[in-house]
Amino acid sequence: MKKKINYLILLLAFTFMFGCTDVEDTSGAEEPTKPQEETTVNTNKEQVEKTDPEEEKAKANSENEESATTAVEETTTEEKPAVINDELFSRYKLIEVDGGDLSGHREPKVVVDIGYGNREYWAFTNEHGQLVRVIADEIILQDDNSEPVLSSGRYYSDEAKVPGVESDVLDEGHVIADSLGGVSNAYNITPQDSTLNRHGDVAYMERAIRDAGGATNFEAIITYPDTETQIPSSYQYTYTLMGNEIVDTYDNVNPDEVNESLGLTDSKPSSESSDSNNSNTEGDVSSVDTNGNGQVTIKEAKEAGFSMPITSDHWLYQYMDDRDGDGMVGE
Repeated sequence: MKKKINYLILLLAFTFMFGCTDVEDTSGAEEPTKPQEETTVNTNKEQVEKTDPEEEKAKANSENEESATTAVEETTTEEKPAVINDELFSRYKLIEVDGGDLSGHREPKVVVDIGYGNREYWAFTNEHGQLVRVIADEIILQDDNSEPVLSSGRYYSDEAKVPGVESDVLDEGHVIADSLGGVSNAYNITPQDSTLNRHGDVAYMERAIRDAGGATNFEAIITYPDTETQIPSSYQYTYTLMGNEIVDTYDNVNPDEVNESLGLTDSKPSSESSDSNNSNTEGDVSSVDTNGNGQVTIKEAKEAGFSMPITSDHWLYQYMDDRDGDGMVGE
């Protein structure tokens, strides 16, 4: 009996020992797990903070917008549009032509800036390459002091050879004259009756604009008898001078011949001229020729009070350089 009790005590002792060992092993295995779990959670949290999809998307969109903006700015700065995006110019191709280009060729359906320097004078051609329209918001006069004007009073030594100007009775006529800031290429030159250009309505209009110090809302409409020729049949000029709108229309003919045919020519020459520029009376050239070299330049003549142009019937003409031989200097 006593022996059985001893066995029972030993069995309980072993049972107690094994139970304690399991508890100690289990708690010992769980303790290192907690730091690992915390490390894992912290690591994941840091990763989430670094790779948040919404933030990455916003950042990517911002970078794309900046790139697109930069690309647009670079394109706007570096690329010049081939055609002016304006309703007035939408049917024409914008091209650039040197102001002194002597070629008489014109491209069809184009618009060209024919203003010297920073002036904006726009010339248009039709589908046949004929110069049909010239416009300018403001006519800015030639400036002898700030611009490289030749002694002849022109920007260039010659004008474009538009077909028709080889005629003895036709000039290389500017639509907008040198003195009004126009260039000399084919988009500003038409074959124009010599008398009309030098002494007629064209010369009168140019002088009126010069005397007024410029003009605004300028437009020239040029008409042709057919689609083949480059010689106009008529011109219509519209411009505003000192607040007054002026419309001049005239045919491309010799006005003297027209007046004579209409019986409007005075056969008796006037004994006195109202314009000193048309006087044949010899003057004192030394008062004009300031450097005493025997030649009078446009600038010297202007400073002496003479208005341009100086024509061949003026006493001062013989002392001046009429390089194009058209009987007129400083037109």
